Amino acid sequence: MLSAVKRMTELELSGKRVVIREDLNAPIRDGEITSDKRLRAALRTIQFAVERDARVILLSHLGRPAEGASDGAFSLEPVADRLSQLLTSPVMFVKDWLGGIEVEPGSVTLCENVRFETGEKANDEVLARRMAALCEIFVMDAFATAHRSQASTCGIARYAPVACAGPLLIRELDALSKVLENPARPLVAVIGGAKVSSKLSVLSALAGKVDQLIVGGGIANTLLAATGIDVGRSLIEPGRLDYCKSLLAGKFGAASIPLPTDVVVANGLERDTHGTIKLTRDLTNDDMIFDIGPETAAGYCDYIDRAGTILWNGPMGVFEHPEFVHGTRRMAEAIAAGKAFSVAGGGDTLAAVEQFGVGEAISYISTGGGAFLDFIEGKELPAVAVLKERA
Repeated sequence: MLSAVKRMTELELSGKRVVIREDLNAPIRDGEITSDKRLRAALRTIQFAVERDARVILLSHLGRPAEGASDGAFSLEPVADRLSQLLTSPVMFVKDWLGGIEVEPGSVTLCENVRFETGEKANDEVLARRMAALCEIFVMDAFATAHRSQASTCGIARYAPVACAGPLLIRELDALSKVLENPARPLVAVIGGAKVSSKLSVLSALAGKVDQLIVGGGIANTLLAATGIDVGRSLIEPGRLDYCKSLLAGKFGAASIPLPTDVVVANGLERDTHGTIKLTRDLTNDDMIFDIGPETAAGYCDYIDRAGTILWNGPMGVFEHPEFVHGTRRMAEAIAAGKAFSVAGGGDTLAAVEQFGVGEAISYISTGGGAFLDFIEGKELPAVAVLKERA
């Protein structure tokens, strides 16, 4: 896959108008950026282009504004200010950019939110051609949006004079390919989250690829229920019980799927709630599961310790609550302490990585959510497909 696309790092950029699609979708509160992780992830690409005297034009989305109208709550202007600080040089911010922009060699301009433009989400050809007219080279570097066929991710790549992949996109694809195509064994997937339905295809795909499929959260609850265990008032999906039975029976692959043997239960998620550890066989119809128990966490950590490669997506419980943080914390610390090549991805997963301070010890932290899951499932990402066609 990686050999089939052009790379920005191999092209002559000096003096060229280089449009780079980044994911600068940072959380903003009261006009201030509360986390600049995505901005920092994009820095290497931007700096590479600047150092080679490219005329750098950045495109990104922010949030989910109504298309076709500007909304100050979703403006990228605070992002331009923060990028200026990170780059230690001014980043010009332009609201009206589709008609053309003057950019000096070695300087950077950030365009206003692409989602303000009518036709962005629908990958409108006219809009895509106007975007492509801004550049001599288009660089797709936003892995997190690579699963979306939109004007600023796919359309512009189709019509730009040259279309290539940026360093961040290459690093993402390289790390995930290493996990899925030629992993050191055992390959262990840690999959959590609220609903089986949101990860049906991922669970099915992984069952045929990994050695152990470790589950937590509402996904584990539904799998437990499929074995006949009464999980009380816990979050489950009754409509997915038959699927879970098939998954556990090996219909989709031979991965072993250890299930929780103990859990942490409570009556609700109020701040003063106290959790109680129970064996799963002792659950009653009034219990609500909010975390895996210590026995289960220890067993899961044994798999992690022996793993050669680890893929992590999703928490083991409601880790935001102090009573239900322990299962996810144990897993995070075990993954960080292990010798395996590890990749973590997904919004809740990244929040847990940050909360527990294990980011430096994870081999690769993916910036993608939906793109991360689509890649794991085996889908070709539309933006990557266009880059391969253009190459």
